[in-house]
Amino acid sequence: MKLIKAEPGRLQIHLAPREKEVLFQVLSFYPMIPPGHQKLSKASASMGSEQVLLEEALAEVRAQNKKQLQSLINQPDRLKPTEQGWCLTLKETDFDWLLQVLNDVRVGSWIALGCQENLSPTLTAENASFYWTMEAAGYFQMRFLELLERGQRH
Repeated sequence: MKLIKAEPGRLQIHLAPREKEVLFQVLSFYPMIPPGHQKLSKASASMGSEQVLLEEALAEVRAQNKKQLQSLINQPDRLKPTEQGWCLTLKETDFDWLLQVLNDVRVGSWIALGCQENLSPTLTAENASFYWTMEAAGYFQMRFLELLERGQRH
């Protein structure tokens, strides 16, 4: 991934063919954080009316994010083939959203690994795909942040 062009409010990013494939594979796992995982309070495990409202709001956000992902994948003006890969055009406002989606996949993978704070996962054949997905999502988060910072300096 590298920055092709930075314009006010918009960045063009070059993706190698394999990078595009891996990015889209990672994004296809969204959402990964299981419903009910995010609680209003650690003290309350019950599904009170506030918790139900939180779950409904999160479901709406996830549905909207899924639509936005499909739009990203299917809009020809956002993703164009080039001789050496792909040109991905994103508005600066898209970066926050994309980072949130990638974070959901990364954290959801961590949850699927059965991990809690400060514990390392035990890698097995059964959970290796979650570990790979977690690491790939983290990689893309860091690269997008680097490119966004570089684009804002131009």
